[in-house]
Amino acid sequence: MSDLVVVAMSGGVDSSVAAALLKEQGYRVIGVTLNVWPEELSVGVESRHSACCSLDSVGDARRVADRLGIPHYTLNFRDLFESTVIQDFLKEYRRGRTPNPCVRCNRFVKFEALLERALSWGATWLATGHYARVGRSPDGRFSLAKAADPSKDQSYALCFLTQEQLAHTLLPLSELTKTETRVVAARLGLPTAEKPDSQEICFVPGNYGDFLRRRVPEVVRPGPIVNRGGDVLGTHQGIAFHTVGQRKGLGIAAGRPLFVVEIDPERNRVVVGEREDAYSGGLVAEDLNWVSMPEPEGPTRVGARIRYRSPEVGATAKAQSDGTLLVQFDEPQRAVTPGQVVALYQGDAVIAGGTIRRAISQQPGAPTQSNS
Repeated sequence: MSDLVVVAMSGGVDSSVAAALLKEQGYRVIGVTLNVWPEELSVGVESRHSACCSLDSVGDARRVADRLGIPHYTLNFRDLFESTVIQDFLKEYRRGRTPNPCVRCNRFVKFEALLERALSWGATWLATGHYARVGRSPDGRFSLAKAADPSKDQSYALCFLTQEQLAHTLLPLSELTKTETRVVAARLGLPTAEKPDSQEICFVPGNYGDFLRRRVPEVVRPGPIVNRGGDVLGTHQGIAFHTVGQRKGLGIAAGRPLFVVEIDPERNRVVVGEREDAYSGGLVAEDLNWVSMPEPEGPTRVGARIRYRSPEVGATAKAQSDGTLLVQFDEPQRAVTPGQVVALYQGDAVIAGGTIRRAISQQPGAPTQSNS
């Protein structure tokens, strides 16, 4: 009998095709969609939109499963999602940091809790529609690497997967482009073939400011925008609407570009500075996960990605005695943002992931770069 694989079906075209390909390859496939909606959004027209795992998307996933002739279940992971993703989302805004809820969902919900559920059902594998590669090195260690399509690569969002999780993970779209995925969906007549990609935070339909006003009103109240000397230059409408490195949307007529260089939650201030103030020579990361290699003993050359769509930059990484990681860039980088994830690469392989604790100032005399 062939292996049993549980496919996390979000209701989009990617996870739909992942399920279809696995069935074509002879696996026994079960489709699962997660109910992760906050209690206040669990009913009503407000929650019916196209974001990942929304009520509409549950229906789309079920229709795809019917088309493929596979079982489909909806699992209530609402409490877990609230405690591991939403509460962290709110806590990070209170701290003046910029959260990354999708990475935490992958880490704690899909590839931890759902994988545990899948294994308890007797499944060998958990599969998703992510664009990334899972492999294995000659020494037996599992590796995570970039997808064949660099424009869709999602290895950054998976950089907290452990060896145990990678051992049970299938990523059927690893060698496909997005165009090829849609061609497969059309060939199979899947109802999600032309469904657009969701650009929303899955648990925040519409204006995320309204969600924050209900949950953490203290981060969406007006306060001063100040320069580094403390002079008031304007007024912001909430620290949650600003992020380090931001230039546009400040509402300040200064005659020159100004950039957000600090979020000060204690005084409800947004601090702005000159172009060079927005650049950092490196960062300190915490909450580390070593993926395709064990923690090295000394400095290691890496490519560092500090945001999901930011380009890799050359850097040197070194583990510190306090459990953090020091990453020093070859060239100063703009918008090193506490709360975001840094993923480290060697070639295509993801060697580590961590959460940015703080940026490190540029070295004296370091060159600045344009904001293009």
